[in-house]
Amino acid sequence: MSTTLIKNAQIVNEGKISTKDVLLKNGRIERIDNQISAPNAKEIDATGKYLLPGIIDDQVHFREPGLTHKSDLYSEPRAAVAGGVTSFMEMPNTKPAALTQQLLQDKYDIAAKKSLANYSFFMGASNDNIEAVLRTDPKTVCGVKIFMGSSTGNMLVDNRKTLDTLFSKVPMLIATHCEDEATIRTNAAAYKEKYGEEVPIQCHPEIRNVQGCLISSSMAIDMAKKHGTRLHILHISTKDELDLFDNTIPLERKKITAEVCVHHLWFAKSDYDRLGTQIKCNPAIKDASHRDALFPALLDNRLDIIATDHAPHTWEEKQGTYFNAPSGVPLVQHSLNTMLEFFHQGKISLERIVEKMCHAPAVCFKVQERGYIREGYWADLILLDLHKKWTVSKPNIYYKCGWSPFEGYEFTGKIDQTFVNGHAVYRQDSFDESKNGMRLHFS
Repeated sequence: MSTTLIKNAQIVNEGKISTKDVLLKNGRIERIDNQISAPNAKEIDATGKYLLPGIIDDQVHFREPGLTHKSDLYSEPRAAVAGGVTSFMEMPNTKPAALTQQLLQDKYDIAAKKSLANYSFFMGASNDNIEAVLRTDPKTVCGVKIFMGSSTGNMLVDNRKTLDTLFSKVPMLIATHCEDEATIRTNAAAYKEKYGEEVPIQCHPEIRNVQGCLISSSMAIDMAKKHGTRLHILHISTKDELDLFDNTIPLERKKITAEVCVHHLWFAKSDYDRLGTQIKCNPAIKDASHRDALFPALLDNRLDIIATDHAPHTWEEKQGTYFNAPSGVPLVQHSLNTMLEFFHQGKISLERIVEKMCHAPAVCFKVQERGYIREGYWADLILLDLHKKWTVSKPNIYYKCGWSPFEGYEFTGKIDQTFVNGHAVYRQDSFDESKNGMRLHFS
């Protein structure tokens, strides 16, 4: 029976900051109070530090099975907990893709043996697996993922009748990648005719353009409204899409929700000059006017959740020409730090960061007993030194791919400890890997 007492922490939770003691017992939060005495507990003095709920990242690509030269279900959850991400929801476009219930279960079995963070995996939809999709258990699987744009090889769902069937019959949350395939193909052909294989990376947001995003997001929302579907649109990247989303309805009652990713809040088209294909991702990072419009939409609740779309590739793969360099950026270890930079710039409060990275994913996906610092909840927690400076460098990048677009950047704010189910899995740049994370459950 493990018991830990965190003393004098500044708890950031449910819209306020208060100094309290927190007692952890058997993986859960046993008690929160002004002064707690527990003589037999391991005591942590958190004076001057902030205690946050563990982050729930609703969109990652951890590449196992089939692409484990890039990353896997040990390496990336390890990087995640170093960044304060205690629970993740992983996408189905592995090899083989998670398009049957058995292939989906195979991923859960791997994670149970390897993942230091808590986990869930999306069931994948294709043009011909509706029967398998409908067998998905909404209490143990986070949602169904539909790629309405070929970011992903064989998982493009481009048949309108199939989409209509999925939107009308799937009883659980549907998460969509929205980019219009016809628009992208037309643009890509035009740029290839002009430049051949040497298309400048700066053209990426013109090939995967604003119109392609807007057409696809609009269609998904029209279908969801027609059928009453629970729809969650991933990685919104344009100002043009923001009017599609409603901020007059409380999150717990919304049928249509939206996510923004840290790289779309941080980078802009001008960064391609410096970082090139390192920041090539789908949907594309666009010009600064789009980036700058996303932040107000996050704050006024048109955009509900902050995530990463963590999608690593090897450094060698990223060195290819435009059409050969794969899309995707490794981000899960540094998502909280990017948001803390915005906090230090006065753009967002700690309370709103916690709301958007911890509370909102829990509400949106109906995650049971996580996402908040509450008595009886699982003890997924981050102990944060808010003002400690550190620089991203090769030795402290835990991604299997070994690189980050933030390499050389000095962040302000360092995670001191990360607890997963009450277990201090990460502490001051070292790991205790004696316990793995747990499968997430949903209401």
